[in-house]
Amino acid sequence: MTTEQRPTTSPTTSPTTSPSAGSWDPPDLSGRVALVAGATRGASRAIAVELGRAGATVWVSGRSSAAGRSEVDRPETIEQTAALVDAAGGRGVPVRCDHLDPAQVRDLAARLDAAHGRLDVLVDGVWGGDHLLGWGQPVWEHDLGASLRMLRLGIESHVVTAHALLPLVLRRPGGLVVLMTDGTAEHNSRYRTGTTLAFHVAKAAAHPLATALAAETAPHGTTAVALTPGWLRSEAMLDTFGVTEEDWRGALAQEPHFAISESPVFVARCVAALAADPQRARFSGRTLDSGSLAREYGVDDVDGSRPDGWRYVAQVQEAGGPADTTGYR
Repeated sequence: MTTEQRPTTSPTTSPTTSPSAGSWDPPDLSGRVALVAGATRGASRAIAVELGRAGATVWVSGRSSAAGRSEVDRPETIEQTAALVDAAGGRGVPVRCDHLDPAQVRDLAARLDAAHGRLDVLVDGVWGGDHLLGWGQPVWEHDLGASLRMLRLGIESHVVTAHALLPLVLRRPGGLVVLMTDGTAEHNSRYRTGTTLAFHVAKAAAHPLATALAAETAPHGTTAVALTPGWLRSEAMLDTFGVTEEDWRGALAQEPHFAISESPVFVARCVAALAADPQRARFSGRTLDSGSLAREYGVDDVDGSRPDGWRYVAQVQEAGGPADTTGYR
């Protein structure tokens, strides 16, 4: 979630993807093959784990591995994510891949093709640009290299990924493509002073990308959506506030509206439910959010609550109201 307090590169807390509490009966995705791109941490890591918990074979790609860190310089790795998938009952396959490098993504596609001959679920959570943010800096003051890098990470990487991997998704009717973003289409339709132009454009691009992917893949029976979590308690966000998933409410003294935050597992459960829904094509081309999908599928977060983050942002936080989540979780 866009906020003036963004993740730092301080040491990681414990993974936030292991809890299995709350009202959650995983669907059966046995036999499904999924790829979660950018699954090193955050929502994408949790999505990989929950798809595995539902029985899928989950390939996890990213730049941070046991062989070395990416420019984001955080300690989480794709190997750790794959191990969490295994522990949840699935099968995790880690592949180090820079999704801005067409050759590397083509090689990833070739490996998937050789192993399975198809891809049932493609979750594109590639980002890795938070360390480039310059909140409140207009475009003429923000570092040009950082701006252009964010645009590459937020737009070009998704085009490269779609180009190489969609042919595998189209092998069978019923494929699912999920493009992860930050903010609903309505939220990102307005530029908010205090953000950064490149960040705004990179995240707003997810909506027309999803619309285009839905139109182009519809003749093949594929569903394509954009999806945003709410205020995500990612590893980096928890580090920012100096808390863990177990004591995250300790951050409310610094930021009272953090009360609406959600664990990465929440949106991950929504993705698993979406993947198992035989009628999911009704969503194709739309931008979805964790709160609305949770209502649709009866999904709860790990604490048993059901946060409706973006409705809260619009009706309480941006409206200048006091931090009160009554009726929103």
